[in-house]
Amino acid sequence: MRITKNDVPEKINIPGAIARQVTEFGDATGYGKIAGEYFSLAAGVDIAPLLKGLEDDLCQSPHWGYLIEGEVTVTYLDGSKDLVLGGDLFYWPPGHTVAVSKDAEIILFSPQQEHCAVVDHLRKQLVG
Repeated sequence: MRITKNDVPEKINIPGAIARQVTEFGDATGYGKIAGEYFSLAAGVDIAPLLKGLEDDLCQSPHWGYLIEGEVTVTYLDGSKDLVLGGDLFYWPPGHTVAVSKDAEIILFSPQQEHCAVVDHLRKQLVG
């Protein structure tokens, strides 16, 4: 799921302040502590090969975030894809991979235990 800023409904719009809010933006039920993450990824990065060995060879952590700039394609287990563009808010459920088509700066909020396990797996793959 992704949504552009202008598609997030305005809840408050007064001189000097606009507040936008979208509800039902993913579900954090059952997850513990959350990690705040900042990723800088160059065009051409595709993490799919590094996910080999994880369940379904995909990242199994959900993420909520904001793509500051760039262009990222997220592919899910069922083969569906989301094109996330700079300025988009997003929710990526478990069972996805990421490929970068334009240099990207990404802010993620992820369940700490689940995503730390994925990041540790990626690190092992890089030195492996």
